[in-house]
Amino acid sequence: MWEPGDGLPWRSTLVLAVFVLVGTGFAAREQPDRVTLDALGRALLLLGSAALLLRHRHPAPVVSGVSAATLAYLAAGYPYGPVFATVVVACFAAVVHGHRRAAWWALGLLWAGHLLLVHWLYRYLPPPGDGPASWGLELPVAAFVAAVLAASELVRVRREQAARDRAGQEAAERRRADEERLRIARELHDVLAHSLSVIHVQAGVGLALLDADPGQARTALTTIKAASKEALGEVRQVLDTLRAPGAAPRTPAPGLDRLPELVDQAGAAGLAVRVERRGRERRLPPGTELAAFRVVQEALTNVVRHSGSRTAVVTLDYRPGALGLRVDDDGPATGGDAGGSGNGLVGMRERAAALGGTLEAGTRPDGGFRVSAVLPVRSGDQSVRRPADGPPVRGAAPPRDPAGPERPPAPPEESP
Repeated sequence: MWEPGDGLPWRSTLVLAVFVLVGTGFAAREQPDRVTLDALGRALLLLGSAALLLRHRHPAPVVSGVSAATLAYLAAGYPYGPVFATVVVACFAAVVHGHRRAAWWALGLLWAGHLLLVHWLYRYLPPPGDGPASWGLELPVAAFVAAVLAASELVRVRREQAARDRAGQEAAERRRADEERLRIARELHDVLAHSLSVIHVQAGVGLALLDADPGQARTALTTIKAASKEALGEVRQVLDTLRAPGAAPRTPAPGLDRLPELVDQAGAAGLAVRVERRGRERRLPPGTELAAFRVVQEALTNVVRHSGSRTAVVTLDYRPGALGLRVDDDGPATGGDAGGSGNGLVGMRERAAALGGTLEAGTRPDGGFRVSAVLPVRSGDQSVRRPADGPPVRGAAPPRDPAGPERPPAPPEESP
């Protein structure tokens, strides 16, 4: 059926207008005592139907206008029929679009006007000789009005609930996207900041000793090569995760078993790091292992970049249900705060908060800088990491779990 592109409900309104006119015409044949349905009566019926074209744009005025046209039709003494269909549609549209009070007022005034017409004013209005209506007929009229309002309210409530569900789903999708962006930003920052800091320091050493001590310069270049290779591997791991959503990464995420690598890299940059472990060491969930590794990595990077300290101490405290983590250095901050300029600390705090933990960073009363974190661990996720054949060795990586998989070889040197 033809329908212009102005957004108005032409099709449904035309169908309703035909139904009202034809249905009332047939009903008029059974009501010879009513006023003959003439041009004015049909015009009133068409007026109410035509007003429904604007029921979605102006629902409150439409329901009032349709009720007034219907009341005028009844006051003129024209035959009954499906004349209330337009009122039902207008009321329904008003309630669904949030104009409940306008719909109730329109229906209430129409009913009150109908009561006046059929019980008191009938003697002054056409058709001549018309008598009062039975009060018993008002009960089905009241039931009809209540049914219209109830159906309208039900549809309104369902639409509002559907709108809330859609809004909640969209908000959840935006939140997941934001969390994913933050996670990627943290990973890239943690991977690149540490490696680039080592490369920066070693490049300076190499340039300074290139002529005076070629052997030491060669050592610095070797460290740069190793650090860049490590960074490329970890960046590739992040990119693999992005390129294959939902798939497991081809290489495991770094954990506390790679602390010796951080110690060696920091040592190559001139920072002597000692690792101390307290409590009964155990395997932690991958997320906790990764967060702990990144916190230590970022803290040591900040010491190398911003502190004049030559020594640092990393303390791992395996507590029941949590991992305590602390990184201390004893040197004064140079060129800014030893804790970094913002992104690193923010990332560390976000990692701790994502696990339900806390992280604090600041200067120590006796000098130096401290990063301290507590990362909760669910009891069901804990298992013994180290065989019970001896105490842990300070500064050394723990032996691998015989039952665990071997760490895959480092990826080849190539750009991501």
